[in-house]
Amino acid sequence: MWSIGALVGSVISATVLMAVTPPTAVAAEQKSVIEVVAAENFWGNIASQLGGLDVSVTSLITNPNADPHLFETNAANAAKLASARVVIENGAGYDGWMSSLLNAGGGHPTVVNAGTVLRVTGSDPNPHLWYDIPKVPKVAAAISAAFMKVDPKDASVFRSNLRRFDNSLSPLTAMLASIRSRFAGAPVAYTERVPGYALAVAHLAVKTPEGFARAIEDGEDPGPADTQAMEQLLTKHRIDVLLYNVQTVTPVTTLVRALAQKSGIAIVGVSETMPTSDHTYQQWQLSQLTALLHALQGATSKR
Repeated sequence: MWSIGALVGSVISATVLMAVTPPTAVAAEQKSVIEVVAAENFWGNIASQLGGLDVSVTSLITNPNADPHLFETNAANAAKLASARVVIENGAGYDGWMSSLLNAGGGHPTVVNAGTVLRVTGSDPNPHLWYDIPKVPKVAAAISAAFMKVDPKDASVFRSNLRRFDNSLSPLTAMLASIRSRFAGAPVAYTERVPGYALAVAHLAVKTPEGFARAIEDGEDPGPADTQAMEQLLTKHRIDVLLYNVQTVTPVTTLVRALAQKSGIAIVGVSETMPTSDHTYQQWQLSQLTALLHALQGATSKR
């Protein structure tokens, strides 16, 4: 039988618990959330913004210091996919291992493939679709649609989150427009096609030999002719900026970076995986575009 002291104590404990527990946390505990698995952390970050408290997102590729092309799956990844209700993959040949994981998982999630959404075709497309900032809202809309399919009662929340996300991209599109208006046609190069879509939107002229960039992406050494052509871009000052993939470092790319430094060519680091220093996809992309703008400004001032 309860004593008066025990009853009062239990009431006080309950009151204290309610006072220190945020209302949002209580709501999240009482409500089932959508389990989401994203192949890459940038799509995962976008999914988190679009889903809010109604989703729980797990990203498989998260290490900003590792080469995503060398990612190896494991049983834990398959287990995550088996319980997921929504799965997000990049597609376009970037994360083909997801198909094997999905088949092994045995689940039946709603799958959003960015390459399919954007209708990317061809035998060797640039798979770095998250750098095509003007088209990212299309992928975001597809992710939101997947959430609404799984959880239709919260459709209004997902639509509101999607509008907020689309609006948050304005600084990025404005930065691209600024680069385009001031530096259209400026010669640049990259070690891989990672920032290719953004450079195209900014109307910058990419001078990297195609064979060089694709060999680096494939984990191979470029041919002698492509390597020599790349080196001459730097030593003869035929480009203003080198965009260097910080996640794929090989003897060849290290040499290219050293030549750029020796030749006084501005270097802008870009990455395939969202770094831990940036909390959102938007912060990450804006920081890289800002660095590119500053590099182009510096190159112009040297002429």
